[in-house]
Amino acid sequence: MSQDFVRSMHQADYSLSRRPGPSSLFHIDVPLLMILTVIMTYGLIVLYSAVEQHNAPMISQGIKIGIAFVVMAVMAQISPVFYLRLAPWLYLVGVILLVLVLFFGYSVNGSQRWLRIPGLFSFQPSEIMKLVLPMILAWYFHDRHLPPKIKHLFWAAVMILIPVLLIGRQPDLGTALIIGTSGLLVLFLAGIPLRYVLGVIGLAIAAAPALWFVMRDYQRQRILTLLNPESDPLGAGWNIIQSKTAIGSGGLMGKGLFQGTQSHLDFLPESQTDFIIAVLAEELGLVGVMFLLILYILLLGRGVLISVQAQDTFGRLLAGTITFTFFVYVFVNIGMVSGILPVVGVPLPLVSYGGTSILTLFAGFGIIMSINSHRRISM
Repeated sequence: MSQDFVRSMHQADYSLSRRPGPSSLFHIDVPLLMILTVIMTYGLIVLYSAVEQHNAPMISQGIKIGIAFVVMAVMAQISPVFYLRLAPWLYLVGVILLVLVLFFGYSVNGSQRWLRIPGLFSFQPSEIMKLVLPMILAWYFHDRHLPPKIKHLFWAAVMILIPVLLIGRQPDLGTALIIGTSGLLVLFLAGIPLRYVLGVIGLAIAAAPALWFVMRDYQRQRILTLLNPESDPLGAGWNIIQSKTAIGSGGLMGKGLFQGTQSHLDFLPESQTDFIIAVLAEELGLVGVMFLLILYILLLGRGVLISVQAQDTFGRLLAGTITFTFFVYVFVNIGMVSGILPVVGVPLPLVSYGGTSILTLFAGFGIIMSINSHRRISM
């Protein structure tokens, strides 16, 4: 096939050509909603054990989930055309907020990541960028020939590096890497040539030794702990050692729900947030973990199907990137808890306790539903 060939997708007008059913009328994708509901229910059961069967955190989590479902429903009602037009402005606002964090943000656990609106609430601008970066890149490639040309890749790389560097300065290396990965996923879905992908990987490997000298002390310690957690078993290596102990002790069927010892005897730190998969593995065993992974795979498959069926470049790139970024969350969390990746503070999606990450994820799923339900339907 000629190298001059370029790929261009039909641009949809998002109009309905037949009478919509109830799910189309409210722009809710029923299969996606059902999978999310099962995952959240399963996650609440595991969380109930992780918080020692206390009601207060469960009520708090339930309220956050309820708000997240509302956010998802609202996002699903908005046409993708609106997201397309708003993307540049959202990106500009997101970058400004990240700059403000460096000057006016307040610190939590040594990282300056939060902005506080007096009398109202606090939030992490980096969470907003998890959706905004894929959106701006999808907007940028929307009306351009694919695969992208070198000049387009250059400007896309600039748009990726700006938020990644700002978030890295907070410092929040885990979020910076995930946001950077989401940007690279857009490029991958846009059809970037394989030789460019291999070139970037090669440059990253070559630059890895130099990165060591610009890391902070605690970030270097995380790498050293990954390589040899037993070097400091009562200090830096404690988390991962206890996590692997909990996972291994669960065996095939687990010790039974609410019967875990590592978490309930306080050996396992952060059992309700970053390390909740260890609680699941200890109490419900390999079978319980595999059930959750199957649910995640179903969610991934549904997102990919919606992406493939999207009728314009913007919808395809945005839905695909949100879906695969969700998979990156799962991979990073399980990888760090099982000891194959450094501990970077990434929660397990839809299971860990917390509100900000759930709101961001459900907002993303709302956008995916919008892309699916507003597409032009052919008879």
